[in-house]
Amino acid sequence: MTLLQHTPNFTAEDAARLAAAHYDLQTTASPLPSERDQNFLLQTAAGDRYVLKIANAAEDAAFLDAQHQILDHLGHRGVDFCQRVLPATSGEPSIILGHHHVRLLTYVRGRPLGAIKRHSDDLRRDLGAKLGQLDRALADFDHPALHRTFHWDLAQVQDVVERLEHAVAEPTMRATITRLAAAFAQRTAPRLAGLRRGPIHNDANDYNVIVGGGEDLYSRNQYVTGLIDFGDMVHSFTVAELAIACAYVALNSDDPLAAMLPVVAGYHAHNPLTDDEFAVLFDLVCMRLCVSVCIAAEQPAQRPDDPYLAISQQPIRRTLPKLAQIPARLAEAAFRHACGLAPIPAADRVCAWLQAHQPEFAPAVDVDLHADNLVVYDLSVGSPLVEGDEARNRAALFTSRLDDVLSVADASVGIGRYDEPRLIYTAPFFKTGDGPLGERRTIHLGIDIFRPAGAPVYAPLPGTVHAFANNAAHQDYGPVILLRHQAGDDTFFTLYGHLSLASLEGLTVGQPIAAGDQIATLGAGDVNGGWPPHLHFQIITDLLDLGIDFPGVGPASQRAVWTALSPDPNLILGIDPSCFPAPPPAKDVTLATRRRRLGRNLSIGYRDPVKVERGWMQYLFDETGRRYLDAYNNVPHVGHCHPQVVAAARAQMGVLNTNTRYLHD
Repeated sequence: MTLLQHTPNFTAEDAARLAAAHYDLQTTASPLPSERDQNFLLQTAAGDRYVLKIANAAEDAAFLDAQHQILDHLGHRGVDFCQRVLPATSGEPSIILGHHHVRLLTYVRGRPLGAIKRHSDDLRRDLGAKLGQLDRALADFDHPALHRTFHWDLAQVQDVVERLEHAVAEPTMRATITRLAAAFAQRTAPRLAGLRRGPIHNDANDYNVIVGGGEDLYSRNQYVTGLIDFGDMVHSFTVAELAIACAYVALNSDDPLAAMLPVVAGYHAHNPLTDDEFAVLFDLVCMRLCVSVCIAAEQPAQRPDDPYLAISQQPIRRTLPKLAQIPARLAEAAFRHACGLAPIPAADRVCAWLQAHQPEFAPAVDVDLHADNLVVYDLSVGSPLVEGDEARNRAALFTSRLDDVLSVADASVGIGRYDEPRLIYTAPFFKTGDGPLGERRTIHLGIDIFRPAGAPVYAPLPGTVHAFANNAAHQDYGPVILLRHQAGDDTFFTLYGHLSLASLEGLTVGQPIAAGDQIATLGAGDVNGGWPPHLHFQIITDLLDLGIDFPGVGPASQRAVWTALSPDPNLILGIDPSCFPAPPPAKDVTLATRRRRLGRNLSIGYRDPVKVERGWMQYLFDETGRRYLDAYNNVPHVGHCHPQVVAAARAQMGVLNTNTRYLHD
């Protein structure tokens, strides 16, 4: 028989009688949720609260002793956010009632994390910090009962998923689990033997983490007051503690990866992660949720009427497919960056190598980028070259505006900037978040070199053809080539996008390319993804297993990570830095300038002010291209920058712009 079939079946009245008989407490009792034990909240007339735990009949007495000892150990180590076991009137830490062990524990005030609708980053960081403190305090603790076979142990995750995934009824979810398990076996399983091990709580789910502090809409001033229920303790991978917490924090988040980052940073600050732990963390997060789905699919057959068993299944089914779309190497880089480490350890070495060898590189195009015949376009969020009306940014009209700038400057080549936030990326695949206001990718990760269709493209340095394809979707690369290079012991790649179809003819993977070889010609707008003719040139330090689909535009929320993955291509092109305008001032600089120059009577909204760069119809856009629905200003009636309003204002400004002391019709 299983643990679930040995679950206690006591009433609240039974619990109150037990408290009176064995702990000399007169209380009222109410049930608390549990998977395989029974828990009751006890409250005295004076308002004092306790938790009565009645253990599963199949629970090992030695394991219950391990729980007592670990809580005592944590108390002596100054860990004050875990419960304490209170002795019975007999002096024993527990009483035996038939086949069940009964214990009384202190009560932790607060609300379960799962009952808090909004989680601040400070709250998530505090959760990570508390778990880091816990695992650090447990590093020198051990107990024989913790070395056990347990289906919630992430050290046994492959066996559990393989044994139970057939029980998952939905074909799509089962396929997702199979794919994640295969990736785990290939990418993460070989690293497991080198991971730190120790005792862990093993179940920091959103109903075992207790939160106190403010309870306002924005979850300000909240912090973790307690971690309860040590019934899933096991001696396992130390990093599994963090993985489990991250898995539950990610549930129902619009951006699951972003939700995990403060937890990881908080944990690392108190119990620093190793390189291997950073590398396996994301896969362990995914596998924890896979195990949960598999076990939940099996358990209802044993207890079909127990709602606790399915308490997190709907959020998991919404979140797991999102996690499956995130490259594990991207998550690893984001975790490292959140902890103040280099996102891609090899990136600095590659950049140093490129800088040292830059004079040796051949030109990438047929014009001199070091001369005075180029103009750097402003294609940023507030650029007048990019219009709010998407139809006005189609290739022909956009090309005409760019050509006008070239003509005025008497230049032969235009340059589009690296690391520039842009609003021009409107195709569906640029969207990364949920809902109409979800994040879109806006940060340009390459340098654009605008030349006529048919202009030649050259390899600036030797390499081999790694991949090539025609990514023909609107606003994609069109024909694209990816070359592989070596920088000492490190591998990196260069990407050439928006080429002609003829550029792909005769290419083979592994084909050697010499510096200065012509590898392509530029494509026209009808084949290059719908863009003005130009070369998108990009450096890549880690392909994230994405191959030819590696993005040329990254999300602003992960800007530092993506610019480490794709550093400045000018390390190869060698354009004079003085050609590029200074970057716009950061938001905090703008805010400080405003406070110096404007009176306090001119207030500014929000604790974290929005720096607005553009408006279009019902939306405002900040300096990174993030979109806000504007229901606050006086323009929602007609929208920001309505073409008719703009035309009327422009016409009037061309005739008269004066104050109101004069008569005018």
